[in-house]
Amino acid sequence: MSLPKVAHITTIDLSLRHLLLNQMRSIQQEGYEVFGISAYGANVPALEAAGIRHIAVNITRNVTPLQDLKTLWQLYRVMKRERFTIVHTHTPKPGLLGQLAARMAGVPIVINTIHGFYFHEHMPAKQRRFYILLEKIAARCSDLILSQNREDMHTALREGICAAAAIKHLGNGIDVTRFDRSRFSAKHLEHKRRELGLPDGAKVVGLVGRLVAEKGILEFLQAARRVHEQIPATRFLFIGMIDHEKSDAVQPEIFRDYGLADACIFAGWRQDMPEMYALMDVFVLPSHREGFPRAPMEASAMEVPCVVTDIRGCREAVEHNRNGLMVPLRDVQALVDAMMALLTKPELARRMAREGRRMALERFDERMVFEKVKSEYRRLLRAKGFTVNDAPSGANADMQESLALPRLRQTTV
Repeated sequence: MSLPKVAHITTIDLSLRHLLLNQMRSIQQEGYEVFGISAYGANVPALEAAGIRHIAVNITRNVTPLQDLKTLWQLYRVMKRERFTIVHTHTPKPGLLGQLAARMAGVPIVINTIHGFYFHEHMPAKQRRFYILLEKIAARCSDLILSQNREDMHTALREGICAAAAIKHLGNGIDVTRFDRSRFSAKHLEHKRRELGLPDGAKVVGLVGRLVAEKGILEFLQAARRVHEQIPATRFLFIGMIDHEKSDAVQPEIFRDYGLADACIFAGWRQDMPEMYALMDVFVLPSHREGFPRAPMEASAMEVPCVVTDIRGCREAVEHNRNGLMVPLRDVQALVDAMMALLTKPELARRMAREGRRMALERFDERMVFEKVKSEYRRLLRAKGFTVNDAPSGANADMQESLALPRLRQTTV
C-alpha cells in the first residue's frame, strides 16, 4: 500500500538539513514518505543519505518577479506529478509560492510554518504593508498556519492576516541530547581550544549566525572593542556562514577595522556546534529580527549564559535574569554592560548556566514540537476525510495500514 507523501519546502537546502531534518525523520518514522524541496546545494547528499528524497527547484530568497513566476510554475508541475498528500512550507518565499502552487495543483492539505514574519515594526510603512499583503495572500491558501512564536500569532490576528481558527502556536526546539555538556571531556574540549587557537585562560564570547548586519554584527564589534579594552585576554568567536546573497553581508576582514584582528576568530560553518558552545563563557545574539532563534536555545542547553536583544523571538528563548540578559535593540553600551557582568561575575554566570540547561529540558526539547506537528497532520487528514489511526510515533506498520494516499482511501460523503 502506498505511503502518504509529505513535502517540506524551503529556499535553501541548508534549512532542510540543519533546521528540519530531525523533524522530517520523525515524520518519516510515523509512516509518511517525506520529500524535501529547495534549491540544490551541498547539503542534498546528506538529506538523501538520511532517506529524504530531494527535489531541486530554482528558487532564491530575493524578490525576483520573473524568476518567481518560473519557480511557481516549476513547483506546480512538481506537485501535479508527485501528488503529495501534505505540502508543508517554511520561510517567507516558499510560504507564498509553495502554498499557491499546492492549491493550484489540488494538494489536499497545505500547512505553513512561520519562522518569523519578514516584516517588523522598524520597517518603512509602505514596505511593511507590502509584505503583510503577501502574507494575507499566502494565508488564504493554508489549511493551517503554525507560528513558532506567540508574538507572530498576535500580529497575524491584529493585521488581519488570518482568522484565529487558522493559526496555532508551535514553538521551537533543539536536540537536547546532542547539546549536552556532559558528553564532552575536558581533554576533548582542550583539544578544540587548541584547534581554534584560543589562548589558555582566555574568556570566550561567542556569536553564532550568518554574517549579516541584521544579526547585529556591527553592534557586537563595537561592544567587543570596549570589552577587549577592559579585559584584553578576551577572545571573540564567530561561527556562521558569509551570506553572499544578502546586501548587508559582512566580511571577516571587518575585524581589522575595529582593531580586533588578533582578538577575533572566524570559525566559519561548523558541524561540531555542541563543542563550539562548550568553549564559550558567554553567548551573544544582538539580532535586529528573529522568529524563534535556535542558537540561544542551543547555548542554554550547553549551559552557556546568553545576552540577546529584547525583540520578538529572543524573548521566547531567553528570560531576563534567568538564563541570560536582555538588552535594548542597537544599544551598544547595554551590550557592553551585559557582557561585562557575565564575564566578571562568575556566580551570576554559573546560576544562569544552570537555569539555561533546566529551561532547555523543560521547554526546548524538539520532540515536543515534532509531536505537535504529527498531531496536526492526523487532525487535518481526518478533517479531509482520510482514515487515520492514532498510532504511536514510530509505528510504521500501523500507519501504512491505516493511512493511504488520498485517492486510494479518502472517505466519500
